[in-house]
Amino acid sequence: MIDDFSSRFVLLFYIMADYFKDKVVVVTGGTDGIGKALVESLLGMGAKIATCGRNHDKLYQLQSENASLPLHTMVCDVSIENDCRRFIETTLKAFGHIDILINNAGISMRALLKDAEIEVFRKVMDTNFFGSLYCTKYALPSLIEQKGIIVGVSSIAGYRGLPGRSGYSASKFALQGWLEAIRVELMLDKVHVMWVCPGFTASNIRNAALNKEGKEQGKSPMEEGKLMSAEECAGHILRAIKNKKRTLVLTSQGKNTVFLNKMFPKLADRLAKRFFFKKGELVK
Repeated sequence: MIDDFSSRFVLLFYIMADYFKDKVVVVTGGTDGIGKALVESLLGMGAKIATCGRNHDKLYQLQSENASLPLHTMVCDVSIENDCRRFIETTLKAFGHIDILINNAGISMRALLKDAEIEVFRKVMDTNFFGSLYCTKYALPSLIEQKGIIVGVSSIAGYRGLPGRSGYSASKFALQGWLEAIRVELMLDKVHVMWVCPGFTASNIRNAALNKEGKEQGKSPMEEGKLMSAEECAGHILRAIKNKKRTLVLTSQGKNTVFLNKMFPKLADRLAKRFFFKKGELVK
């Protein structure tokens, strides 16, 4: 049974590798978590990768670890339009075109509305929504020419507003609504648009989440070791891209949350309160 499972896993890898080989894939936020796992998996499959991040040292390390592979990196804050424009322009200069754009870069928050400063919401929206908009807009001519694929890495928070993360939820609702709209717009151009919702996955996003003052909280409220690994999540995402899925919702908890919120919204409210609050205090 183990041998059979291993054989199927290897076969799946080679089937996906055949699909991604020589494709030019842009992954924003590729230095940590899901983004890094996507970059490393795609490089292993023979794709040509362009990725960006805000941390120069992490980008340098990623480039050093893959020095012999077709990897283009650039320091870029996706919340800044000009950074996104330069990143896409240098990618086109390096590889000539773009086949797949994965808008993965994102930031979270952990603060109640009554406590959080307005700037926290602005930073989250600028990164999660406008960062995807900027990169997509500048990459769009090449994606149309290649009849490519646009992917948005969203969240369960794009289906269900999460207390203590209202700005994050707003940004993901905006992202999914925008992707749904341009999905129809781009059908005539034969560009495929999709979004994926990883659910609770082990990553750096909770450590880097903004507190009420807009500073990184520096720790995760979740037991990261018990969550789906970034590598496993990346595998699911790549399979969904290959199969041109419309949406992908991962983890049983994520799927149950989407279902409950759609069918039993009042119950979902009560369960969310129970999950995120203890004795009136935000704990998750």
